[in-house]
Amino acid sequence: MNEDVTVSVVDDDPSVLKAVSRLLRSAGMKVATFETPGAFLEAYQPEQTGCLVLDLTLPGLSGLDLQERLQEKGGAPPVVFLTGTGDIPDTVRAMRRGAVDFLTKPVDDSALLRTIQAAVEQERASRRKRLETAGLYERLESLTRREREVLALVVTGKLNKQIAADLGTVEKTIKVHRGRVMEKMGAESLAELVRIAQKVGIGAG
Repeated sequence: MNEDVTVSVVDDDPSVLKAVSRLLRSAGMKVATFETPGAFLEAYQPEQTGCLVLDLTLPGLSGLDLQERLQEKGGAPPVVFLTGTGDIPDTVRAMRRGAVDFLTKPVDDSALLRTIQAAVEQERASRRKRLETAGLYERLESLTRREREVLALVVTGKLNKQIAADLGTVEKTIKVHRGRVMEKMGAESLAELVRIAQKVGIGAG
């Protein structure tokens, strides 16, 4: 696992923090431990790649409450829950909110490591997708107003002459605009342009 990945562990039991921390460090992972959700929130950096290993039953703000608060802030890390009770309704709530897994204490070391690795890979994939989408929106912003109009009509499958009629211009002009749209959006084919447009909410219907 790369050095830019940090696994945060929140548990009010110091012995659990110590054991999990030792396990993760022995596997080459960077670890940050917290005994309270408040301490974690104070140190939390959304831009940090990693995941959160979270005790379900914490005093004050529960693990589920913390998960919900992070989601409200946006960009919440993948969560692996630890519980000593294995409460089914809480498990369902956590999984519906996107928890990676729900492990019962005492946790099997190999199972915990596998789950954390899966959580980190999920977070990396999500981060790559967000960066890709942000890049596509930047390309979209580079289009002129008329080029956006042409893009919106191209992805509906209309021919150049039909687009020209809709926009009150000539087919030759639409060909020029279409070429610029393809170039600016980084699309080498109509099919690719349609996929890109859908990712930024154009022609998604």
